[in-house]
Amino acid sequence: MNDLAPLDSFAALRTPEGLALLDEVRGTDPAAELAVATRLRRDHPAGLVSAALAQARLRQRAVAKFGTADAERMFFTPNGVEQSTRTSVAAYRAGRFAALGVRSVADLCCGIGGDAIALARAGIRVLAVDRDPLTAAAARANAEALGLADLIEVREADVTEVDTSPYDAVFVDPARRGGRGRIFDPEAYSPPLSWAVDTALRAPHAALKIAPGVPHEAVPPQAEAEWISDGGDVKEAVLWFATEPGLVRATLLPGPHTLRGRGLPNPQVRSLGRYLYEPDGAVIRAHLVAEVAADLDGGLIDETIAYVTADEPRPTPYATAYEITDQFPFHVKKLKALLRQREVGVLTVKKRGSAVDPEELRRKVLPKPHGRNAATVFLTRVAGAPAMLLGHPVRPGEPAT
Repeated sequence: MNDLAPLDSFAALRTPEGLALLDEVRGTDPAAELAVATRLRRDHPAGLVSAALAQARLRQRAVAKFGTADAERMFFTPNGVEQSTRTSVAAYRAGRFAALGVRSVADLCCGIGGDAIALARAGIRVLAVDRDPLTAAAARANAEALGLADLIEVREADVTEVDTSPYDAVFVDPARRGGRGRIFDPEAYSPPLSWAVDTALRAPHAALKIAPGVPHEAVPPQAEAEWISDGGDVKEAVLWFATEPGLVRATLLPGPHTLRGRGLPNPQVRSLGRYLYEPDGAVIRAHLVAEVAADLDGGLIDETIAYVTADEPRPTPYATAYEITDQFPFHVKKLKALLRQREVGVLTVKKRGSAVDPEELRRKVLPKPHGRNAATVFLTRVAGAPAMLLGHPVRPGEPAT
């Protein structure tokens, strides 16, 4: 009976009474929930009111991934909000499938349907499969709520028992969380990565979503590996099959901007130039810092640190450029004096290769921030020695100072 309760509660939300309640509690301030619940329980079942308020909270959380227009119509589970693909990333991947000529996809471990929605909006017919009854019900409800039910068939089943042969492509998003949190061993995914790879190799095209921290050694030789970031945050890695085996790429959204690996050797370490470049996280995860350094005619400040230095400013979507004004050994008092002298009131602290806590340093050097200028300090190593680098971002079209 306990297993049916969540499904019963979910079904009740989709009745006319439940939908009306969802409209009424939309945007409810968490601080006002108790008062709202007390009022609504006078006319509606207590369980339905609780379910509606819980769904309203999930929809508010989902706006960051799905946007307001979709999130306010969709249905979510707590795991579904946490683990679903951001719309921008799902739309990019759907575009890649469409560009390959794919017209039908078996979406295995579909969750609440984020990727299935993006695929359907790209004109692709989708079989969306998940073994969890509540998750499958949410995916089905979302296809209907967004007017995509004609393109999305949702099936509650074990993905290992689904025949994918009728489809042009397979997409697998295995569960990477367990009872103790994130799962880092690909063979501990559900289903395991080895099963997903075997399934992908039997399909005309395939893509497997994996954690961005996957070791490069775990990437099968038949796959193309792509690391994707959105707004500077690394979101996922994808293994593509029947595209370009062995290729490594980093894709940055919005854009998209895609940096392809060229098999370059590690960049040389050189003296600090006037400019410091901080590569995007997807570039670093994809091990493509050498490609960025080559395009910038730059080198590394330290052989173990992914900061590129160069003498000239060059625009690139793959790294953020900073003009460096000062370099000195780690020295809190000197940094504090420099910030006071330059009237710095806003300080961004970045670190790579340093054990110093950024917030603690900020409190020490700017105990009472009131200056009119902003600066960035890098806590890092230069040629093996701890160093502080002070500078500011170079904005496109901005002349050097």
